[in-house]
Amino acid sequence: MLRRLALTAVVSLAALATAVPVSTASGPVSTGSVSSGSVSSGPVPSAVPTTGPFAAARPSLGPLPLPLPPLPGFPDGGEGKGTGEAGEVLTRLTVSVENTGVAGADGTFELECGPTGGSHPRGQAACDRLAEAGATRSGRQELFRPTPEGTMCTMIHGGDATARIVGTWEGRAVDTTASRRDGCEIARWNSLVPVLPDVR
Repeated sequence: MLRRLALTAVVSLAALATAVPVSTASGPVSTGSVSSGSVSSGPVPSAVPTTGPFAAARPSLGPLPLPLPPLPGFPDGGEGKGTGEAGEVLTRLTVSVENTGVAGADGTFELECGPTGGSHPRGQAACDRLAEAGATRSGRQELFRPTPEGTMCTMIHGGDATARIVGTWEGRAVDTTASRRDGCEIARWNSLVPVLPDVR
């Protein structure tokens, strides 16, 4: 009878230890033990069972979570400058001019903007003009657009100068010609100064 009572007490304490925090259950606990028909007290080796059927009830923390990988950065640094590579020149034009009658104006010149470069004699002023036109919707649409067929133009001859502009402007393809054969073309040429030379 005493052996059964002692086993029941040990099992009860083991079950209680699984529900009590270790900090409060780790102190000395006395329980009865059977030795030659007498009961004696002694400390329990551990408040949390490490073997037996109750060992499985111990909470398992498992491996610590790995840190999240860094989020990919924006290609343009979050500034909305487009998808081109860093430092890419989005404006690169070849300007060919003939028959202006102005010293140094005829020839083929390279123009780069952002940063300014090339052999164009008025590179910075030309880039400023392109930036000014590109800042407005009408400027982007009209700057390099040819005079539409059937447009009524004044019959004013502004000279024999001709020009061709080929390349990219702010990432847009450009291939256009200009002359001064009538009032419409004169106005168009003048709108492109200083990308084209001022021959007025």
